[in-house]
Amino acid sequence: MCVAALGLLTMTGCEGGDLYSVDNPDWIAQKIDSIENAKGTPEEEQLEGMMEDVYTFGATDYTSGWWQSFSKYYQVPDGEKWNAQFSLNINPNDNTYYKNFALVVTNDVDRGGSGYAEYGVIRYDFTNDSIAFNSQWGGHLFFKFSESNLILSPDNSADPNVQKMGGKVTITVDRTDPNAFFIKMTNGTVTKTYSQPYKLPNLNEDPANTTIRCFIVPEGSYINFLSTNIVPIGGLTSALDKNPISMELMNVPDEVDLGTSLEDAVANVSAVVTFEEGVTKTVPASELYFTAIPDMDQLGEKTLVVIYNKTFKGENAAQPIVASATFRVVDEIKSIEITQAPIRTHYYYYNSFATEGMYRTLAFDPTGMEVVGTYGNGSTSVVNNAKLSFSEIPAEEGIHTVTVMTENGKTAEINVTVSQSNCTFVTPNPTVLGPEDNSGGWWSAHTDNINIPAGETYAVKFTNYSSLANNWNNFVIVLRSSDNATEYAVVRADNYGWGNGYAACLTSGGPGDWASWLSAMNGAKVTAYITNCNNGTADVQAIMEGTDGNTYIQYYLGVNTVVVEDLNFAFTIDGCHMVFE
Repeated sequence: MCVAALGLLTMTGCEGGDLYSVDNPDWIAQKIDSIENAKGTPEEEQLEGMMEDVYTFGATDYTSGWWQSFSKYYQVPDGEKWNAQFSLNINPNDNTYYKNFALVVTNDVDRGGSGYAEYGVIRYDFTNDSIAFNSQWGGHLFFKFSESNLILSPDNSADPNVQKMGGKVTITVDRTDPNAFFIKMTNGTVTKTYSQPYKLPNLNEDPANTTIRCFIVPEGSYINFLSTNIVPIGGLTSALDKNPISMELMNVPDEVDLGTSLEDAVANVSAVVTFEEGVTKTVPASELYFTAIPDMDQLGEKTLVVIYNKTFKGENAAQPIVASATFRVVDEIKSIEITQAPIRTHYYYYNSFATEGMYRTLAFDPTGMEVVGTYGNGSTSVVNNAKLSFSEIPAEEGIHTVTVMTENGKTAEINVTVSQSNCTFVTPNPTVLGPEDNSGGWWSAHTDNINIPAGETYAVKFTNYSSLANNWNNFVIVLRSSDNATEYAVVRADNYGWGNGYAACLTSGGPGDWASWLSAMNGAKVTAYITNCNNGTADVQAIMEGTDGNTYIQYYLGVNTVVVEDLNFAFTIDGCHMVFE
């Protein structure tokens, strides 16, 4: 110890005699850096031919839902490779396993365009075998070819390993091998690969066009794109700083109560700012300047003037941009009265074995209802129904009272009647849907639409046959308008769906053992019930008698956005077929 102390003292002559190398903060910082450097960091892959493509997509407050925000299209010809790099921003307060990004591989057609077809979707996360379909799906990309060094479980939404997926991500889509197809996603810590031992089929209508397209979709995250070796449709975006050009205001309130400060009134306002080269960014209220003309202490219409003065990189802009909107300052509502009843006040439900014994509620439909508010100064006006809330309605026969409430707690009441729906069994056309060898691809065959009148339940009995390749290779029910232009919901046998009204529905959650369920679905006897509840919603219930002797259930209750007079259902296939009774 004495020798060590003397050795330490010999260092004093370098800096005026004090033990600077122990107490000096700069020395400490340098020492820490040298230790960290000695540990080594993952070597970043060196990519050739990369070009700047700098833009952001996905809401920077992490509110982007699925299929709401997209990257540019990147076309990958046969025999070539696409490399891309971007920064993935994971919400630090949300460890939900699927809140990252997905790579979508399609034919050479715009999303939703005529002839658009998907090879499949691969998300960055990787889940265990029983719910593998949640991180990858599609008719031409198969989970069995995927691997990852990070396995997440959806049963643990607080798994901190989710945060490991953030940071700089490199994607490779490789078509250079004529006998394979390869995808790699990595940030140096988390690596997911897809290695298919044969080339992709050509899904383009023109057989001479063998190009595929790739684009990226974030969910609950946002992406700062950095570079690519392929020029995207619409061109590259340089990394040079960009001046703001215009902005669109979002979430401006229609009305504000008298006495509310301007700061409180605009707290939820944001702006989508467009910069040079077409780059956009969502800017929160904290980065905007607001003024109201005339001021907020008087009733009446106000012009909200909003100023933004930053470049894309946050520097002071050469020329600020301005946008405006209007809202009204109104006196506080003192009471409300329902002056016109809704057009529909008789709702319906149906209980099958799938929902027997459970407590259910129905949504109130305010269509046609008029509510008049009386204000502090004695004036009256119609209150927008969107600003009102409604109490729940039990799915039980009888007359139920609905409480209508304003944002400041003023209430009125109205009665609705609830009845059990009549059930009618129907047989779709054709009676056999899909090739009997279960080779039919996604959306390749449909039954005719069957219209469900208001308040009615239609039931269908059929035998389901599956390729058993994936959980989704079973029956699919489509709720839509008669002209097929509007999809209220598409619901699968494996408790998954999408569509305009799907997000509002209550789902059953599926069986605990997906592997057993899937093996029992090839030859399962299924009864499906679809109900038009006459309140702008629909219910789907399914009872599946598996080949293993077990009964499985599914339900999707309260699919909304339904046009009561135009609710239709049809079946479609995906690696399965159905025989209807």
